[in-house]
Amino acid sequence: MREDNRNLKAFTVLFRAYQTIQEATRRDLLQYDLNQTEFSVLEFLYHRGEQPIQVIGKRILIASSSITYVIDKLEQKGYVYRFACAKDRRVTYIFLTDEGRALLEEIFPKHEQKINEIFEVLDPEELETMILSLKKIGFNAINK
Repeated sequence: MREDNRNLKAFTVLFRAYQTIQEATRRDLLQYDLNQTEFSVLEFLYHRGEQPIQVIGKRILIASSSITYVIDKLEQKGYVYRFACAKDRRVTYIFLTDEGRALLEEIFPKHEQKINEIFEVLDPEELETMILSLKKIGFNAINK
């Protein structure tokens, strides 16, 4: 197989694997009435504590126009609340509510187990090689 065909095949395999993993995690989160973006916001706040809304959007790769919608939905569900920064009115902090924290304490271990089950087909050396290879490809893609 020509190298350019192998690259295309690698891209296709990577893309399909990503879609399949994303679908498996999407189904897992639906049982909690969360989509993947909502879960990502909750998980980020769970592990990092209160954050400015702009930081959340950048860290979980959501457009600034979309992050407000996601936060609105999470606020309606009672999982987060907003607090305006006293020093800079342009900054709004997002906090997990007690209900949001309790939800993550319940579902994060189960979600982590689901991810572990997906990757259990790889031995530790294969997993490390995959991580390094994907990082290398990602860094290379930034420069292209």
